[in-house]
Amino acid sequence: MELKKDKERLKKLRQVENLIGYRFRNKAIINQALTHKSYANEKHRATSGDNERLEFLGDSVLGIIMSRILYDDCPKYDEGVLTRFKSQLVSGSTLGRIAKQLQIGDFLLLGRGEEASGGRKHASNLLCSLEAIIGALYLDGDLKPAFKFIEKVFRPEIELVKEGKGSKDYKSMLQQSALQKFKAMPSYKIISEIGPDHKKHFIVEALISGKRYGVGSGYSKKSAEQVSAKEALSAMESIQ
Repeated sequence: MELKKDKERLKKLRQVENLIGYRFRNKAIINQALTHKSYANEKHRATSGDNERLEFLGDSVLGIIMSRILYDDCPKYDEGVLTRFKSQLVSGSTLGRIAKQLQIGDFLLLGRGEEASGGRKHASNLLCSLEAIIGALYLDGDLKPAFKFIEKVFRPEIELVKEGKGSKDYKSMLQQSALQKFKAMPSYKIISEIGPDHKKHFIVEALISGKRYGVGSGYSKKSAEQVSAKEALSAMESIQ
């Protein structure tokens, strides 16, 4: 798709720019951030045509910026607490919730099959696109616009986490519990991947010292790990 010739798409991208508060010098970058793999495959584009590489970059950018925000916001907390706060804030559930609030699904380019299956509402598509947008902001404008965007859209969640009201990070809770009870770190293993590439469903087991304590499923590895960790915590509560 040639953006210069597609007035309707350019209109959509301007709406996205208004939403995130940034004007992209290179419109192709933000368009790519909103392009699902299923659409790129249908259009016979190379890997660089979808948003997965930008998602990879955005995940790292989000991590370092969130670390800086928490470092500045929470001078009285030690490394352990900051790590727990960060895990909650960059979790799939938090990202999915923010992406839904921003209505990112309305702007995605999806393949026909993904569109028909309700892909605009799939949590995995939304959270991946949010990370891709962060990656696009970094590529187009460096850390400053990425920092401004993250500070703005994550601020309500940051305050909730600081007040102890954020969504639970079961992986961190399992790690703490496993260290106390077994002196061992939990690990996670994918035991099944179901469905086509653009709509994978992961089944993951939570292991402690090689023994399975929980199994969980989800449309992303992160969400499946969280569910398996929750199940493992429940199993451990019954152990005397």
